Amino acid sequence: MAARPGTDAGRGTHTLGLLYPPAGRLGEYTTMQLAFVGGVAESAAEQGYDLLLAPAGSHEDPSFPRMVDDRRVDGVIVMEIRREDDRVAHLADAGFPFVAIGRNHRADVAGWVDLDFAGLAGGCVQHLADLGHRRIAFVNRSEQLFDSGYGFARLGDEGYTETMKKLLLTPHAYLCGDDLASGEAVVERILSEDPDTTSLVTMNEAALEGVYRGLTRNGRTVPRDFSVVGVAASPWAEQVNPPLTAAEIPAKEMSRVAVDLMMRRLRSPDSPPRHVLLKPLITLRGSTGRCRQAPGSEPESELPDFPDIDLDF
Repeated sequence: MAARPGTDAGRGTHTLGLLYPPAGRLGEYTTMQLAFVGGVAESAAEQGYDLLLAPAGSHEDPSFPRMVDDRRVDGVIVMEIRREDDRVAHLADAGFPFVAIGRNHRADVAGWVDLDFAGLAGGCVQHLADLGHRRIAFVNRSEQLFDSGYGFARLGDEGYTETMKKLLLTPHAYLCGDDLASGEAVVERILSEDPDTTSLVTMNEAALEGVYRGLTRNGRTVPRDFSVVGVAASPWAEQVNPPLTAAEIPAKEMSRVAVDLMMRRLRSPDSPPRHVLLKPLITLRGSTGRCRQAPGSEPESELPDFPDIDLDF
């Protein structure tokens, strides 16, 4: 086997690649993404590997061939997986060692670790239904991310819709930009289309503060009048008031598992790939409560009118 550029023959680079396009509205890495970068770098260091980060969202991004075709790394961890992802397809066709945080049908040829976003979204709906809520909206990520096929956005939508239908409830799903103003706007839309909505499930942590502001502006107090629950919404869950009932994103654990899968792939390339699907529990905080009628929609009293009676004692 030919030596890789810049390395001694047979020793490799002792560097892992992380293909991770920024998901922020302005092209920046979000707080959660940085947590994954740090987690992967820490786990790689424990294995004696350095980490090379590339923002490639496509194999046509210049950073992709520099990392992969030039063999600057021994293996690649791919993130922000889309349903049809040319990075995964290219790596699989080339036989280049890779694992994924996330999954699609092509990623099954390699190891992956992922959250059960469909199951988590369905669990959030069930939690609200158990509290008596029947009008439950769903706030997803942006239209751009959803239309580009990001797996978590599609899976969350599927889990929400399936569970709503199973409970014989009408689903109302909304796409929302990843910013405060979009969060306020989506609440306006939800309450405009169905003023009797009493709760929502959200996958859009970046818009969470705007969602809260929109509810306050429309006279809804969380959780007295309106309940909110998040699908994998840390670390924002503790930064809003009241704190958000939500499933946690175990970024550090997922990063560690991904690096372990990568080490297994490099050391035992012929071993069958492992697939790890995590479903963290929902942490109850202060943003959900029993269903109350939406303000202004309380039914009129059904008690009969009684005539005035004068009583002499």
